[in-house]
Amino acid sequence: MSSVYNCPVISCTMLNCTCADIRVFAPEICGEAVPGQFVHIKCDGLTLRRPISICDVDGAVLRLIVDSRGKGTEWLVSRKKGDILDILGPLGHGFDCSGESILVVGGGIGVPPLLYAAKKASDSCAVIGFRSEDQAILLGDFSQACRAIHIATDDGSLGHKGFVDHLARLKLESEHFDRVLACGPTPMLRSVAKVCEEMNVPLQVSLEERMGCGVGACLVCACKTKADNEEGFVHSHVCKDGPVFDANEVIWE
Repeated sequence: MSSVYNCPVISCTMLNCTCADIRVFAPEICGEAVPGQFVHIKCDGLTLRRPISICDVDGAVLRLIVDSRGKGTEWLVSRKKGDILDILGPLGHGFDCSGESILVVGGGIGVPPLLYAAKKASDSCAVIGFRSEDQAILLGDFSQACRAIHIATDDGSLGHKGFVDHLARLKLESEHFDRVLACGPTPMLRSVAKVCEEMNVPLQVSLEERMGCGVGACLVCACKTKADNEEGFVHSHVCKDGPVFDANEVIWE
């Protein structure tokens, strides 16, 4: 059951000019967390908490990758060792990592949530993409967690020049996977969903939406999912019903 905990920061290290690797002591959250879940963190001076995906769990140490995009995340990446974070979690539904072989597909800040999933899987490969080489993160971590890692960059400065959906297609054409787990921008997820549908491979997607409460009480993070009713859809909450959904349930608009 999710609760609020005061968690001391163990370390906060910048991975590039905007992303910080924050590790906190959070034994209660770590004891319950599954890959794909997130936490909601109170930021000084702001009313709404900020949702941050769980990157990894190592014993009692919770690992979070935070990209500085606004006031809340800017405050988070400036934390120091010993600072206390007010954290609600773990929240949401995570990935199903069962199966003999899993392909994880991530783009940008959608890459970190897949690390814990890759480590939990019996066997995993990774296809991850970034805008450019200087934006690439966690390459060493994925290399250790997966038997193979394939990298794409928009500008071709590292690995394949292009998008991850093309690399995912090539990987699925050459090798069998029991399922694909994906996280990243909606256009990327939509493209990967099309590839997986064509290849008849089960796909789970972690959706990115702005959140308010984080527990399903508001409608800020509503998304449309298929339903057997007159409208053909319902409004699901990414925070409560997700963030992980079966790709076949999502209405890609």
